[in-house]
Amino acid sequence: MLTGDLMRVRFSKERVLPLYLNREGAQWLEAAESLLAIFREGVGMTRGEIEGEIDEMFGGGGKATLVHRGLAKVLEDGAEFEVVADVPPDVIREKVFTAAAEHRKALAIAHPTDGNPLPEPGRGPRPAFRRDVVLEGVAKELEVDPKILIDGLFADLRDENRMLSFQDMTAQRLLDRYNVALAQTVLLRSVRVQVEVRNETPARYRQLFRQLKFHRLLYRVSGTMKEGYVFHVDGPLSLFSATTRYGLQMALFLPALLRCRDFRLDAELRWGPKREPRSFHVDAGLGLVPHTADTGVYVPPEIPAFAERFRQVVPAWELTETTEIVELGREGVWVPDFRAVHKKTGVDVFVEVVGFWKKATLDRLLDQLPRLGPPRFVMVVSEKLKVDEEALEKLPGPILWFKEIPSAPELAGLLDRFLPEKQESMLK
Repeated sequence: MLTGDLMRVRFSKERVLPLYLNREGAQWLEAAESLLAIFREGVGMTRGEIEGEIDEMFGGGGKATLVHRGLAKVLEDGAEFEVVADVPPDVIREKVFTAAAEHRKALAIAHPTDGNPLPEPGRGPRPAFRRDVVLEGVAKELEVDPKILIDGLFADLRDENRMLSFQDMTAQRLLDRYNVALAQTVLLRSVRVQVEVRNETPARYRQLFRQLKFHRLLYRVSGTMKEGYVFHVDGPLSLFSATTRYGLQMALFLPALLRCRDFRLDAELRWGPKREPRSFHVDAGLGLVPHTADTGVYVPPEIPAFAERFRQVVPAWELTETTEIVELGREGVWVPDFRAVHKKTGVDVFVEVVGFWKKATLDRLLDQLPRLGPPRFVMVVSEKLKVDEEALEKLPGPILWFKEIPSAPELAGLLDRFLPEKQESMLK
């Protein structure tokens, strides 16, 4: 994404209109190719040296160079920089600064002035501070060359980081990434976002729901797969804390939306130091091109370890990621994490792992599932999440609490309750 000082927008009444680049424009394609050449040849150079070459090529000010710096920021975000030093810079600084202080102290003791800047009769002037003596002494202690100390003294500063690699791409792809980054940066100022998606395949709808959940976005949804869905998403500025991280998650969701053929996004913003109300709009007609891989449906990264463990220790049940959307009437939808199927009887149970949801969002689900949800499900709930325990007790499905990773044997025990023989024994 871009930083606030790199945004290029104009205003039409209350609407914020990003100044997207023409992905076919010869001027910007040429500029993108020049920047790519700098980064291709810049592997091994410091960040400061690369920025110096960019300034030398495009100049240091004006609206045109704002675009160049924005394009460079996109490339920089995809690059890998590292502190390159044989000795940790903080260790070098500590030893060099300590040795320098001791060297000055030794000079003062050997040649006191008693406050008189002029030397005493018969005594020459105080010897000058010897930087080379200090460096040679520290280099001998650390068993390195003095040049290594000089090169590594401030190697951990941003401008001294060296580029190890970067994500190469075509010039047109760089322009596409810039345009999406510009839209993402505007979204960071959002309070509320409404997204309408229509005429999509079931697989694409499932992907959207999974992406919303994966990025921990707080949302409500209405509609059906046939009519399309309307998402109401809380923007980062609607929260009292963690807005930076949440705003990043909001921005990361945008590429998934851009893969839809028929969508519109309308955001309510708070703009500038005075947080003035503004609006922002994106739809499929703008032609923004997503740059991320089309990963399809997937689950949050902390879940696979639990699922794999379950498959190893509970062979009687087959646990798979769900590939369907459970519609809850007019009150929204539910996208469970897993479906567990008992291999012998065919009994199936939905499994939802709840570890990072906002309390209000979970409370809505707890209200909807008993009335509108499927007959068999298990809620796996993190103990770190503050929830309404009375509401949980009203759920028809059992609850499994966990601290770090859910227990596979305990989940199997809850799933077994839905087997016919267990159901019969519970009714007696």
